[in-house]
Amino acid sequence: MLRREFLTVRNGLTADDVDTTARKLAERALELPELAHARTVAAYVSVGSEPGTRALLDALRARGVRVLLPALLPDNDLDWGEYAGPDSLARIQHGGKMALFEPAGARLGPEAVTAADVVLLPGLAVDARGMRLGRGGGSYDRVLARLERAGAHPRLVVLLYDAEVVARVPAEAHDKPVHAVVTPCGVRHFPSA
Repeated sequence: MLRREFLTVRNGLTADDVDTTARKLAERALELPELAHARTVAAYVSVGSEPGTRALLDALRARGVRVLLPALLPDNDLDWGEYAGPDSLARIQHGGKMALFEPAGARLGPEAVTAADVVLLPGLAVDARGMRLGRGGGSYDRVLARLERAGAHPRLVVLLYDAEVVARVPAEAHDKPVHAVVTPCGVRHFPSA
């Protein structure tokens, strides 16, 4: 129910809204100390009315940051590939799900994410505790569990619209808080993460 409400609001945004927000989001994200010192960032390519990531991906790459992007596997887990610019993306239709833009080059394996200094997570909302509400597919829950098993401790950052920072979202025992949320109006860090 809550997911549907956030998606309904997002689906009401115009392409201009999404583009304008994407530029502001990239500017704010690039101010993060976590990204200023990162050598490898695991990110994702936004689709539809998600907060836009393409400007940020290109800015990180221009800084010399290695950017890893996910490729959805049949079991909803994620493999990873390196982003080498807009021409390195392929539009992949996954059954009845939405089409995703994924790296067209070599796959590095699901464990590649453990080398990231920062993981940019998609989401629908984050609350005052830093708990993230995802889309419900479980792909990033698997990523977070993989990081924990590997003893990897990248900074976890979620990219959202301003109205998606809320008082509270439902959380389960396995959910982990993020370190920061970036919105077009600014950045908020969460000390409990």
